[in-house]
Amino acid sequence: MTSNLAYSAYTQNNIGVESPEKLIQMMYEGVLRFNMQAKRSIQENNIERRTYWVNRSNAVITELINILDFNHGEVSLYLAGLYTHQLRLLVEANLYNDTSKLDEVNQVFKGLLEAWKESTDVANRA
Repeated sequence: MTSNLAYSAYTQNNIGVESPEKLIQMMYEGVLRFNMQAKRSIQENNIERRTYWVNRSNAVITELINILDFNHGEVSLYLAGLYTHQLRLLVEANLYNDTSKLDEVNQVFKGLLEAWKESTDVANRA
């Protein structure tokens, strides 16, 4: 039910989202894009842009935590912990100009994106 809030926010902003499943995919992809921009900003020593892009990633991950449905068992608890850890890594990346922390977050989100695509493809075929 909470995922409908995020879905509604996107559709009200005239962004075409086919489904709540697609919205999650877009959020994962957004984190990856924002982190790439943050990494570039660190390499260019642009503190203002680094902070902007890290904050964008933080906002998306925070929303991912907010839309978790804890009625679906332990997977929600696992994801909450995983997302929270990623937020911590982003803070460290921002504080210490540490691109390796961004790389670590990206590895996690690449894995999540791949798993999400596989699970939604299987669900759509069923």
